[in-house]
Amino acid sequence: AKVEALLRGEEDFYEKIFADLKLPHRPVRWEPDRPAAAAGPGDRYAEIAKEAAVLQLINAYRVRGHLIADLDPLGGEPHYHPELDPASYGLTIWDLDREFLTGSLAEAIGETQPKPIATLREILETLRQTYCGKIGCEYMNIQHPEQKRWLQQRMEPEANNWPLDPAKRTWALQRLILAEEFEHFLHSRFVGQKRFSLEGSETAIVILDEILERAAADGAKEVVIGMAHRGRLNVLANVIGKPYEQIFSEFEGDPDPASAQGSGDVKYHLGATGVHKTRTGAEIAVSVAPNPSHLEAVDPVVEGIVRPKQDRLGDKERKRVIPVLVHGDAAFAGQGVVAETLNLSQLEGYHTGGTVHVIINNQIGFTTSPEEARSSPYSTDVARTVQAPIFHVNGDDPEAAMRAVQVAFDYRQRFNKDVVIDMFCYRRHGHNEADDPSYTQPLLYRKIENHPSVAELYAQRLAAEGLVSEQEAARLRAQIRQRLSEAYEAVQRRSTQFPAEELAPVPLEEMA
Repeated sequence: AKVEALLRGEEDFYEKIFADLKLPHRPVRWEPDRPAAAAGPGDRYAEIAKEAAVLQLINAYRVRGHLIADLDPLGGEPHYHPELDPASYGLTIWDLDREFLTGSLAEAIGETQPKPIATLREILETLRQTYCGKIGCEYMNIQHPEQKRWLQQRMEPEANNWPLDPAKRTWALQRLILAEEFEHFLHSRFVGQKRFSLEGSETAIVILDEILERAAADGAKEVVIGMAHRGRLNVLANVIGKPYEQIFSEFEGDPDPASAQGSGDVKYHLGATGVHKTRTGAEIAVSVAPNPSHLEAVDPVVEGIVRPKQDRLGDKERKRVIPVLVHGDAAFAGQGVVAETLNLSQLEGYHTGGTVHVIINNQIGFTTSPEEARSSPYSTDVARTVQAPIFHVNGDDPEAAMRAVQVAFDYRQRFNKDVVIDMFCYRRHGHNEADDPSYTQPLLYRKIENHPSVAELYAQRLAAEGLVSEQEAARLRAQIRQRLSEAYEAVQRRSTQFPAEELAPVPLEEMA
């Protein structure tokens, strides 16, 4: 009798299981079949009401699905939202295998052709996979039906989980290991020096790689990046191609050999220009603008660099030079210059064809948690003012990040509007390497200390699928460490010369 009572859901049996599994849903209750509230008597009205309820539920997932998406790599508490609960619409367990009209979701459910009728179970599965997985998308506030429909047609048919080329997946692992080993090397060789590590958010390198690959494939000539301190050295080395020797020399206190006395600036403020070679062998000019300590001050500067380059190239479609801004979550929400720059984005005199915004959302600002730092649910909510689609993504899933970039970048190219990729991650160390965060965030950093890196997690995933063996991943790590050690030893011998032309800006005429 006790077992039967529990199976019926008494004593909150299923609720406790859902809570232990951290599922963002409530269990479907075992209850008598009942019609939805009807506008009038008779079965016909009850049937119509349930059809309307299912269409309401479809719309609710498109609007609110991101609220229960699996975004936090550290596994925060699951969120429940009543508008995403079928019970809120009078739908019961008996309705799961009944068929309903699918409306505009028909193309997503049908494998070879639109499926205008499907079971509620199929409808819920499609919606939850699309909007509540490792990607959560905010876009239903956009007022243009064409743009919303375009996004739905990109995301829903394959539930934001379309297959990726095995070569691209292998490349992503290589880039993650490279980013991680670079940080580990700096941490061990330059103990106590500030570098504003990328550890915990290495997927940002994969995101930037994917942006550059997408841009080069679409015929862009240059990408101009603006970013603050976090991960800047990693981007300079592994995206721009700044020589390791030069970076290590700056850690040793030597001035920039390309100048008489050096710039006098700290190494994580410096800009650089180079040519990035993509995975497919294409080349694209890429630069990182110099940056002050004032967070986000570089945003309008980057737009001011990009616009005249576009104008001089006669780039009326704004596709040959593309701005990319990399932000921290606290600064994106807290600095007024972000809203001011967004406000310029669609004005004719300042329009650059849409900026790709990448948020390194490590869910903390110095020592302040999000709930104590802002009144909005997300750090990205300011971008809703310009109706930019916002793609929230779990930073421990590099494949989800690449898919988010593909949709976001293509939207930018199609509609010439800003897009936002909000990568949820964490900060392995303190605000800088001299800061011990365990004093101010002891529980959080106990969790971070025991959390494997994204490179480790992804290597395990690819090894389990037989794509990259553990031995191959270990061999790659060894090769990267060897290259870093050789660069360091060269600097120690003071035998390396750094030609000024290595980091010279790409002449505009060469981009035409």
